Amino acid sequence: MKFQTSALLLVVAAASTNAFTQLSTNARTSVALREGGGLSVDLPSIESQIAYQPGAADTEFARRFGGDKFVDAEIRTVGEAFTAFTEEYGFQVNALYKNMITDTVGTIHLITVNARFVRDPVWSLGILSALELLLKNYPEPGMYEKITTSLFKSCNLDEAAIRAEAEELKAWAAGKTKEDIEAALKGGDDSILGNVSKTVKGDEFWMYSRYFGIGLVKLMEMTGVEMDKDDVYPIMENWMSTQLGVSHITACGDSDLFFRVKDKLDMMETMMKEIEIREKKRMAERLEAKAEAALKAAEREEKMEVEIELEAEANRERVGATDE
Repeated sequence: MKFQTSALLLVVAAASTNAFTQLSTNARTSVALREGGGLSVDLPSIESQIAYQPGAADTEFARRFGGDKFVDAEIRTVGEAFTAFTEEYGFQVNALYKNMITDTVGTIHLITVNARFVRDPVWSLGILSALELLLKNYPEPGMYEKITTSLFKSCNLDEAAIRAEAEELKAWAAGKTKEDIEAALKGGDDSILGNVSKTVKGDEFWMYSRYFGIGLVKLMEMTGVEMDKDDVYPIMENWMSTQLGVSHITACGDSDLFFRVKDKLDMMETMMKEIEIREKKRMAERLEAKAEAALKAAEREEKMEVEIELEAEANRERVGATDE
């Protein structure tokens, strides 16, 4: 046992020595390279780590997002955001929709608390389109609107402003072609979509989020693009990379996700309609059986009344014959 413990200590000591030797070698290499005018591979010093201050780096990003507004901001957790949604909604979420709504609240919360997030009309159109897709068939009447309002409030979003921006963009896009949308994204004109393009191209720290991509998908639908992921993918790539000059990979992935969710929801809707039709058919059969049973019972009762009347008439005739 003593031998095993000693051997273990020797292994640990050897590993520590090797790590220290490697660290020293790296430091000497850095010094040698600097002295020789070559590549510098500086290792962070302990002093620099101790003196670190959030948002105080000498970079453009830190100068823009390193103020007290962001560094000392109180950010709620996803759990707290969902608690706020639950309190605002005030009802039990349908079991079929609970996971979906939980994920939606968490996703929107994480997007909107990011310091780089800026709402624009495309994003507003996208989030409303996504919520309509997810909640349009919610079983309890009137709860779709209630859930939407509660979700916006739990994430500190202005629902009225979001709806106004989305309607303005839809009004502008009405009657437009795919080429018109491309021209607005590319040229950055004074239209509502052109202003969005200017913002994206003029901000090196512009933040893409899922609902911006869904907003573009909705614009494609309005311009008559076939709503199939294979048809949407190249258009999304063109609009994001070629026209806006930003990466298209995440946006294309989000458009694929949109269609996968849409296909599942359409399938679920079809199944629910089939179940509803079968249930209505069974109910009709039950009502028909009840009506048939009631009709037979009425016939039996009528027949019995006739027989009773005939028997009574026969009894009266016998009584009359006896009296004579």
